Amino acid sequence: MENAFKRKQQICEIGQRVYNKGFAAANDGNISYRLSKNEVLCTPTMHSKGFLKPEDICLIDMTGKQIAGNKKRSSEALLHLQIYKERPDIKSVVHCHPPHATAFAIAREPIPQCVLPEVEVFLGDVPISQYETPGGQEFADTIIPLVKKTNVVILANHGTVSWGEDVERAYWWTEILDAYCRMLMLAKSIGRVNYLSADHTRELLDLKSKWGFTDPRNEEEMQDCDLCGNDVFRDSWQVAGVQRNAFEAPPAAIGRNNSQVGGSQSMSQTGGVDQEQLVEMITDKVMAAMKGK
Repeated sequence: MENAFKRKQQICEIGQRVYNKGFAAANDGNISYRLSKNEVLCTPTMHSKGFLKPEDICLIDMTGKQIAGNKKRSSEALLHLQIYKERPDIKSVVHCHPPHATAFAIAREPIPQCVLPEVEVFLGDVPISQYETPGGQEFADTIIPLVKKTNVVILANHGTVSWGEDVERAYWWTEILDAYCRMLMLAKSIGRVNYLSADHTRELLDLKSKWGFTDPRNEEEMQDCDLCGNDVFRDSWQVAGVQRNAFEAPPAAIGRNNSQVGGSQSMSQTGGVDQEQLVEMITDKVMAAMKGK
């Protein structure tokens, strides 16, 4: 049987980490833990996550009805409950507003893949959900098409939500994601993002499988996908308003010795010359010479 007080303490500890990291200003964010089939602990509304005490934590059922607790449950509890319904294997959900990942949420910029080994192993493709006003069931339903293929979702114009087998693991994915988003922004401010090759990415996905982490790109139906092309959640982009603007996609299926720097156009094997650009440049010069005659 679950030790409810211990789980409340863990929620308070993670709440303090979320607050100290600057992931939840004022009373932002919410954390929950599934105690049993029909009982969920969750943080209260209008309460800073950095100063929670075990007695502040609420108990609700799977419909969102509050069973116990002196303070009112989080207004976004339905999002947590929907995740539990879709993922019976997980025990905890963390929602907050980490600034760098939330910047991607506001820009609705997809997270580039094939950049950092740790991100490929622990996160994989990270989707951005469709926007809905927070709090209601329509908002909770936005994660349904995404929740079974990832452990973290960026909520459009809102923040992040992540989940796992315990409170700390649920929080991990958010911390990894925000650190990665910050690195991407810093790299772009320096000048460019270098992408891993498809061969190196496949090696990372093989390691991921050996270490017991699942990834949709390792499933049979994704055998023909572009490993670095955000293919897992591409179908959701239009409805969510997701579009590449700041970070171009790496070229498809680049080899180990032909890593791509910065852009999305294919590079030739001879000296890194972009054939399409070369043809376009020659054509422009020929046309200009003809006009000069």
